[in-house]
Amino acid sequence: MNILALLQCIQPAISRTEMKRLSRIAIAMMAMTGRVTMLGISRWAGKGGSYRTIQRFFNAIIPWSLVFKLFFETHLSHPEGEHFLVGDECVATKAGKETHGLDYFFSGLLNKVVKGIAIFTLAVVDVNERSSYPLSVEQVVRSEAEKEAAKTKKKAKAKKDPDAPKKKPGRPKGSKNRDKTQVDLTPELQRIQNMVQKQLEMLQGLVTIRHLALDGHFGNNNALQMVLQCGLHLISKLRCDSALYFRYDGPQKKKGPRKKYGQKVDYGNIPVQYLVQKSTDGDIETHVYQAEMLHKEFAQPLNVAIITKTNLKTGVWANVNLFSSDLELSWEKIIDYYALRFQIEFNFRDAKQYWGLEDFMNTKEIPLTNALNLSLF
Repeated sequence: MNILALLQCIQPAISRTEMKRLSRIAIAMMAMTGRVTMLGISRWAGKGGSYRTIQRFFNAIIPWSLVFKLFFETHLSHPEGEHFLVGDECVATKAGKETHGLDYFFSGLLNKVVKGIAIFTLAVVDVNERSSYPLSVEQVVRSEAEKEAAKTKKKAKAKKDPDAPKKKPGRPKGSKNRDKTQVDLTPELQRIQNMVQKQLEMLQGLVTIRHLALDGHFGNNNALQMVLQCGLHLISKLRCDSALYFRYDGPQKKKGPRKKYGQKVDYGNIPVQYLVQKSTDGDIETHVYQAEMLHKEFAQPLNVAIITKTNLKTGVWANVNLFSSDLELSWEKIIDYYALRFQIEFNFRDAKQYWGLEDFMNTKEIPLTNALNLSLF
């Protein structure tokens, strides 16, 4: 197919010259072998794709969010379909000292802290197509204040003395109730909230978005309040040992505060009345439970789907706790949406393996931004 014809839809966002350059770059990236760098692209771009031309493209200011949106709207969107947003962070290793935003980040792939750059990406997932399409890519650049706060937190954690006397149980005398819906968002959550709000504005009238799926790092009250402030419902994962409680439905006192926390959830012995599905695959027996539950750190009740798997031969079992702030969402959709969240990981894998997310040699902010967005576009 003619790549230039496919790119006609993004002409309102970039000039005709930049569009022609992008078409030459796209042809080169599909054909080339080896590292996807500016020099590598120029060697495969053929006529009209000199190294200077590639440099001019990478140094141009391009509204990538609008480019992603226009391409998605023209070629990929199904307005009548079912969609939700998914967000995740990706770390690319990088040596040297001059790269914009270079820092130390935790890489889930390598399971350790590495030197490199990090990007946070928002993608829209088409539930019927079972695919995610990146729409917004921003580099994570931590301020000095954020770095100092992280160091202070790490030092305080390291200084904890295991032999120190434990605090008295219960609330400290004189403490007052606090409104858990009023939270101080961390710089990370503020950054994500700004991205989500901008993305929702762009998608308005195109597709309907009601949910945002994030990984277990965001399974806390602060992240939940951030998502609710955006007008969406959060779908995420809790710790496997989270202190969840069923709602109390017994008799209440005539005076004083009403009791709301009922029995604490025992993951090894969940009441059968909450069982919604049971299946066996070989020696593995799977139970799925759903209930509206409470957590003392969360302001709102949670719609929780608990998946337990038991090895019938050894008796060993494990559980996964998925939740949503949408109390009307079925357990099938909670599990399905969270499973589809992983589609964004395939976007990262392809961007690294084929499109240069790990290969870039750019160090300045504008060329680096263009390289990161191009790899996911």
